[in-house]
Amino acid sequence: MSNIYEPVNPHQLSIDRTAILATMHQKERVMAPILERELGVKIVVSSELNTDTFGTFTREVKRLGTQIEAARQKAEKALEIAGETLAFASEGTFGPHPMMPYLPANREIVILLDRANNLEIIGESLSVETNYSHQLVATLEEADDFAKKAGFPEHGLVVVVGDAALGNGEIVKGIVTEKQLFDAVSAGLKKSSTGRVHIETDMRAMYNPTRMKNIENATFDLVKKFKQFCPECGWPGFEVTDRKIGLPCGLCYFPTQLVRSTIYKCKNCSYTKEELFPDNRETADPAQCQYCNP
Repeated sequence: MSNIYEPVNPHQLSIDRTAILATMHQKERVMAPILERELGVKIVVSSELNTDTFGTFTREVKRLGTQIEAARQKAEKALEIAGETLAFASEGTFGPHPMMPYLPANREIVILLDRANNLEIIGESLSVETNYSHQLVATLEEADDFAKKAGFPEHGLVVVVGDAALGNGEIVKGIVTEKQLFDAVSAGLKKSSTGRVHIETDMRAMYNPTRMKNIENATFDLVKKFKQFCPECGWPGFEVTDRKIGLPCGLCYFPTQLVRSTIYKCKNCSYTKEELFPDNRETADPAQCQYCNP
């Protein structure tokens, strides 16, 4: 690791280095051009890494740990296999939006793991632009209707034939043609004891261009954070580590629950900086004040 008290040239941390991208779902299509152009690395995808061992969207393999932990495990395994010191990985989740639970959302995180410099940076993107959906269908017509709403065939589908959870069926993934959909749903209906078949969107990146776009956005966020250099030592990843509430009400000046300042901290020399009024407003609307609007 560099001397933590001397300014460093951040480009030396990445330029002309080989970086392993931990993916088997073609994420390099959007990630590699950004990382190679912006960070000066050479992206290599390991053909020996099976990222499905860290969890699958179709639930055959349960993800262990948090979203960030899963991405970190992928990157660490890629480094182990390739014998390199720099890796990138991503992990996505789907579910209710944290602020608007009635809307489905996709959160993507992209991690940079640099073992040579003890550096970890995480980019992220939360988007409501997702076709994430599932349904039980009883006819081919219902399946076709679901497919149209899901953006098929540009977006792939998954059909569960029989009771796959009990080992009495199979999960058919990567459905991208009408014939594949017809065959899978027909087979499922014949084996179903309920007269219905489970159908869902295939959320793997290479079968979901909407998700792939959000992975691209998270990669841009990672690059942005990398290029936020510490004012003290020049180390990359000088980012927000804490937020302080207490923005005063514009009418009574009573502290509200809104953010008054953000705290930035360097991962290398621990230099901290407080930035007041990060949302470019020095007072809060009285409607958001607990005193003026109890």
